[in-house]
Amino acid sequence: MFQVSERIKAIAPSMTLAISAKANELKAAGEHVINFGVGEPDFNTPEHICVAAKEALDKGYTKYVAAAGLPALKKAIVKKLKKDNNLDYEASQIIVSNGAKHSIFNAIFAVINPGDEVLIPKPYWLTYPEVVKSCGGIPEYIYATPRHGYKITAAQVKAAIRPQTKMLIFTSPNNPTGAVYTEDEIRAIAEVCVKHNIVVLSDEIYEKLIYGGETHFSIAQCSPEMKDLTIVVNGVSKSYAMTGWRLGYLACPEHLAKAISSFQSHSTSNVNTMTQYAAVAALEGDVKPMNEMIEAFGRRRNIMLEKLDGMKALGLDYVKPDGAFYVMLLCDKLYGKRYKGVKIRGSMDIADMLLTHKKVALTPGVCFGDDDAVRLSYALSAKDMLEGLEKIAEFASEVE
Repeated sequence: MFQVSERIKAIAPSMTLAISAKANELKAAGEHVINFGVGEPDFNTPEHICVAAKEALDKGYTKYVAAAGLPALKKAIVKKLKKDNNLDYEASQIIVSNGAKHSIFNAIFAVINPGDEVLIPKPYWLTYPEVVKSCGGIPEYIYATPRHGYKITAAQVKAAIRPQTKMLIFTSPNNPTGAVYTEDEIRAIAEVCVKHNIVVLSDEIYEKLIYGGETHFSIAQCSPEMKDLTIVVNGVSKSYAMTGWRLGYLACPEHLAKAISSFQSHSTSNVNTMTQYAAVAALEGDVKPMNEMIEAFGRRRNIMLEKLDGMKALGLDYVKPDGAFYVMLLCDKLYGKRYKGVKIRGSMDIADMLLTHKKVALTPGVCFGDDDAVRLSYALSAKDMLEGLEKIAEFASEVE
C-alpha cells in the first residue's frame, strides 16, 4: 500500500465529525434535533440573485472565463471595496475563487514558505491552522481572552513576533466569537504590523453582519503602507445567503494577485460562470433582502442573549458578540462536576451530553482552540432557538 504525503498527514481531521455524525443518526431515526452548530444563514438566496443565474444559463453563459474572474464581477468588487471600505483597487488586483476558504488557501499558499510562522488569534476558525500547516507554515497562537472581549491587542501581536513571523490572520467580525474590533484597536495592530513588515490576511466574510451600533473597519484602510501588506478576503456566502454557490474573492497588491492568478489557472481555473453572474447581481442589486436578514439576526441575537442572561446562576456565561451569528457560551464552571453520574471533562463532553440526552447539537470550543466554551449559532428559527436554550438550561440545572 502506498503512503499519503507528509502534507496531508499534517492536517488534523475535523473534531466536529463525530458530533455531526451522531446528530445525523438521531435525525434519521426520527428524533427532533435542535442544531446550534450551523455556520450559514437559514435564509434562501434572494430571488433577484437566482434570476441572474437563470438568465446566464438561458443566454448560454456556460463557457470558460478568465481564471481570476469574470471582468464584470471584478468591476463590481472594485466598486464594492470603494463604496463600503473606501479602498481603491484595480481589477487586476482582484481574484475570484471558489469560496472565501479557497481565497484564504490561495493567499497563504502564495505567501508562506516552509518554516514561516503565522500568527492566529485564538479562538480561531478551525480551518486557519490546517491551511497554514498544509502550506508548510507553522501556526502560532495569540490568546484572545473572554476578559478582553475575545480580542487580541497590539501589545500581544508585538510580543508574539519573531524573526520567522511572516503573517497575521485577522478576522473582524470573528468566527467563532462574534467579536468586532474598533477602528482604534485595528489601527494599533496595523502600526505594529507595518513596523515589523508583517503581512495581514484580513478575513472580512462577516463584514455586513454587525449589530448594536458597531461598524466594520478594514485594516487595509489604516494607511497606504498597511494596504500594501494586506490581503483582504471576502465573499457572498454569509451576507447574501449564498453559501452553496461557492464564491469568494480577495484583493491584494498586484504582484501577489498575478502570482495567485497563475496558480489558480493551474488548479481550479474559474469559478463556475453562472455563479459569477449571480454574484454581480448580489453586489449591485437590491440590498433590501440582505438588510432584512441582518435585522432578523439582530433580533435573534437579542433573544439569545436575554435567555443566556438567565443562565448565569447555573454556571454558564458569555461575552456579548457584536457581529457574525455566534455566541461563545462559557461552560468551564461545569467541568469536574457530574451529569447523570458521568464526570464533565471539557467542551466535547458538554456537546456529547447535550446531543445524547437533550437532542441539542452545538460545536465544542476545543475545535476552535478554546476548551472553556461551546459555540452557539443563532442562524436558526427563533422557535427552535428558544426550545434549545431551555434544554441547555435544563441540562445545566441537572449537573451536580
